[in-house]
Amino acid sequence: MQQQSVFIGVDVAKAELVISIHGQAQHQSIANDATSITTWLASLTPQAHLAMESTGKYHGLLAHLAQQAGLHVYVLNARDVYFYAKALGFRGKTDRLDCQVIARYLAEHHASLHEHSFGSTLQRRLHELLCRRAQVAVHQSALRQVLRDLPELDAAKKSLQESFKAFLDQVDEQIERLISSDAQLEQGCARLRTVTGIGPQAAALLGALFSRINFTNSDALVAYSGLDPRPQDSGTKRGRRRLSKRGPALLRRQIWLVGFAASHSTALKPLYQSLRAKGLSTTAAIVVLARKLLRVAYAVWRGSKPFDVALLGPAKA
Repeated sequence: MQQQSVFIGVDVAKAELVISIHGQAQHQSIANDATSITTWLASLTPQAHLAMESTGKYHGLLAHLAQQAGLHVYVLNARDVYFYAKALGFRGKTDRLDCQVIARYLAEHHASLHEHSFGSTLQRRLHELLCRRAQVAVHQSALRQVLRDLPELDAAKKSLQESFKAFLDQVDEQIERLISSDAQLEQGCARLRTVTGIGPQAAALLGALFSRINFTNSDALVAYSGLDPRPQDSGTKRGRRRLSKRGPALLRRQIWLVGFAASHSTALKPLYQSLRAKGLSTTAAIVVLARKLLRVAYAVWRGSKPFDVALLGPAKA
C-alpha cells in the first residue's frame, strides 16, 4: 500500500527551525544544528516533501541533510511565499504562521516546483567561494567610494586596496585549483572563456551552475537567471516589459557584466550599436546582449566546440 505524501514547511532561523506539517494544527521547534536535524529527519517517511525559504546560508544545513536522507527538498523564493501569504489574507507574521504558509504552499504547488539540487562537494565549495568573492569585491568598491575624498590618506588607501587585491588573488587561485581538479569542469570552463565578454569569474560561475543543474533548454536557463522579460499586457494595451529578476542576483549581475564587456568588444560592439539604433536604452541594449550571450554560453557548455562569433545572429529586442 502506497503511503500518502506529507508536506512539511520549515521556517529557518540562525539558531532554530520551526516546523509545520500541512493539515495539522500543531507545530514543533528544533535547534538548527546537525544532531537535532538528523534526529528529526529520521522520524519522517520517505514520501515527505520538505520546503523552506532561501535564507542565505542558514537553510543550507537542513537542505543538505534532508537531501541526504532521501527526502524531496524544495528551497522556495521568499517573495513567492510572501505574496502567497498576502493573498491568503494573513495579517500578521510569526515563525509559526510562516511555516504553516510554507507547508500549505508546498502542498498546493509541489507538482510545478523543482526539487533543490545541492550538487557535489566540489560544486558547493566552488559556489561558496564565488559568492564570498563577490561580497568582498562589493565591500572593496564601497570602501573605495567612502574614502575617495581623503587625499591625506592616499598611502593608507593604497595599502588597503593592495591587501584586498592580494586576498582576491588567493581566492582566485583556490577557485582555479578546484576547477582544475575536475577534467570535465575544466574543459567546459575553458570553452566558456572563448565566448566574448566571459572572463574567469563568469566562466567559473557558469561552469559551477551548468555542472550542478541540468537545464532543459536555454529558455529555462534565462528564466532561472531572472533575465526573462515579464509582460504587462491587458486587452489591447501592451505594457512595458520588465525583467522578472527571480533568479540569483549574483548570476544576473555577472551576466550583465558579460554583456557590458561584450558591448565594448570589437566583435560585438556593432551588434550592441544596432540595438541602440533601434531605440533601446543603454541598459536595455546591454541586457538583450547579455541574455543572448547567456544562451550562447549554454550552447557552448553543452557542445564540444569553442565560441564562433560568426554564428551569432542578430539580437531581438
